[in-house]
Formats: sequence, structure tokens, C-alpha cells
Amino acid sequence: MVIEANEHEICAIGFPADLPLESPNKLSEMAKEQFKEYFEKKRKYFDFPMAQPGTDFQQKVWDELRRIDAGKPISYSALAKRMKNPLAIRAIASANGRNNLMIAVPCHRVIGSNGDLVGFSAGSWRKKWLLEHEAKMTSSGQSPLTF
Repeated sequence: MVIEANEHEICAIGFPADLPLESPNKLSEMAKEQFKEYFEKKRKYFDFPMAQPGTDFQQKVWDELRRIDAGKPISYSALAKRMKNPLAIRAIASANGRNNLMIAVPCHRVIGSNGDLVGFSAGSWRKKWLLEHEAKMTSSGQSPLTF
């Protein structure tokens, strides 16, 4: 993974094919430690400072994504209802797709209404892995998700 940071916040998280390699700083090292804890099943959420440019609507979607519990994916329709905007499913999906803070802003926790793993730029196999990883963190080792 590649973590981009300035002096104040993490700006982007992705994979080397998507982002250029950056020189680490204090914040990117903090994020790296939190990701290590996440992958070791010791952390479900991230609290390092982060920000990404976007419209007010996109910011609201990204804030709501951070409220989705680990191990409990929801559909785009359910996310739209949570945001009290049930007709905005496509706009919400578009904002979800513009998220530059992969995993920390958990766009992977949103699935299709029929349970399909849709809309993850890093690949459906990674989305499946992340959802299974989080399900194991929140259960007794048994994944309640089926794909």
C-alpha cells in the first residue's frame, strides 16, 4: 500500500499501481502503524488525521462510510436511507468511487443490494478479502459473510 501525507493529514491511500511512491513522514508512519494493527486484527477503525478534496455531498458520504461498522457491510440503498436521501443511490455510489482514502474511509463496506461485491477500484478479490477479514475481527473466527 502507498500512503500519501502532508504535514497535517493523510491525503491518499492506495496501491502502487494507483499512486506514486512518496517519502514517509510522521503522519504516514502513524497511518502505517494503524494499518499494521488493522491487518493483525487489533484495530477496526482509524483515527489518524485525514482529508481529501471533494464536494459537500461527497464529504457527507465519506463521513457516513466511516460510521459503517466493521464486519457489517451495507448496500448502497441502505446507505442512501441512512443519509436520509433514498433517491441518491447513484450519487452516493459515485462519491464512494471517488474516495481516495481506501480502507480508512471504508468504501469496501458497501455492497450491491443483492449482496454482490460491486464498485471497488482495487478489485473485487481485495474487497472480498477485506470484508472477510473484518468479519473475522468481529466474530469468533467464523465469517457470517457468504460470497
